[in-house]
Amino acid sequence: MLDQLSDTQYNKIMLFLVFSDKIEKTNLKNNTMNERNLLNTILCGDSRQLLRSLPSESIDCIVTSPPYYGQRDYGIDEQIGNEDTPQAYVANLVTLFDECRRVLKDTGTLWLNLGDKYLNGNLLGMPWRVALSLQDRGWILRNDIIWYKPNAMPHSVKNRLTIDHEYLFFFTKQASGYFYDQDAIREEHITFSENSKMKGGRNHFGKRNSTPEQGKNGGNPNLHDGRWDRAFHPKGRNKRTVWNVPLSKFRDAHFAVFPEKLIEPCILAGCPTGGTILDPFFGAGTTGLVANQLGRNYVGIELNPDYIEIAQKRLSCIQINLLSLQ
Repeated sequence: MLDQLSDTQYNKIMLFLVFSDKIEKTNLKNNTMNERNLLNTILCGDSRQLLRSLPSESIDCIVTSPPYYGQRDYGIDEQIGNEDTPQAYVANLVTLFDECRRVLKDTGTLWLNLGDKYLNGNLLGMPWRVALSLQDRGWILRNDIIWYKPNAMPHSVKNRLTIDHEYLFFFTKQASGYFYDQDAIREEHITFSENSKMKGGRNHFGKRNSTPEQGKNGGNPNLHDGRWDRAFHPKGRNKRTVWNVPLSKFRDAHFAVFPEKLIEPCILAGCPTGGTILDPFFGAGTTGLVANQLGRNYVGIELNPDYIEIAQKRLSCIQINLLSLQ
């Protein structure tokens, strides 16, 4: 892509590495970004183009929330989300995530948040249209996660239910061998707590033959010998697929931002400490903020320079501004 631009265009594409008081300028005419230059940077431009300049298998984890179909005008002509048809929207995202798959390590993970859209009274099922299309392109869908929003915006609709959830999809490049730290996101056990829904509750603990599910747990001697404590992981139970996370607000942005609590488990489970997170729809920079807080690096790509300015104010680390290719 870069070698097809004119000399004039190349002279306009300068990469500014800003760290403390040191400023270096790098011409991209004969180079792609290397992994060292990528760390803790924001690239300004169309993700579908800029991803092509990133090295293959340089990213440990992708956490992102693309613009939803027909939801909001971000004021940029090339933006994804304003396509004429749902099919065109899906096609654009599939093309983008083809490049994401290339830059993601074989051990990497993708966490993709998408909301839905009504068109002429018909719920389009956009998250699943995208998810199934990514499966067709080779992605492995490991989980569909329900993001339950306890403070969802109220609706005055009278002929359907009020929606208070979105989807978060967990993808990998391969069926096994990818990085996943289950212990980092374990939840507190419920079975022996006051919140247990089990019939008999604590009365089962320590009693032989007390398990109520003879068939399902018939092969587990710990349960039938009354040693339920040995049947549960000491660090907690596996995290479930319904996440209760309130909507988040950021006063400097007029749009909804990615909640930090939604991003945290994705990064903790899906990226090793010191690894690099990519968000090709960086927005106000919440993914980068959480990545740094958790000891990871980030690479952000954002089309709107106004949002990059907002993100830069939130991030006290190396910053990169890449001028538009247009």
